[in-house]
Amino acid sequence: MNRFVLAATLVERAALRYTPAGLPALDLSLKHESEVSEDHKPRKVSMEMKAVAIGEITQLLTPLALGAGGLFAGFLTSTRNGRGLLFHITSFDADAAVPATPEAL
Repeated sequence: MNRFVLAATLVERAALRYTPAGLPALDLSLKHESEVSEDHKPRKVSMEMKAVAIGEITQLLTPLALGAGGLFAGFLTSTRNGRGLLFHITSFDADAAVPATPEAL
């Protein structure tokens, strides 16, 4: 199964574009910061990730203000050049209660 859920904030959003098939597409950058437990020791995690939203979900994400956050869900694919990962967002919940630890998911 390929399902990815990330509590993050929006740090960058490109202009709305359209795929060759005519679907709306939105390129985004998301930032995540948290503290997790690794081998029973706390570890701070901070990262930025490239993401894309295609189709109806763009209507929800286009008006989202930079710095706004929530729970983004979708799946991961490789980038076009095969170097790195791209998060395809299929749902977003601004009001989701973000779990304090990954174990709570």
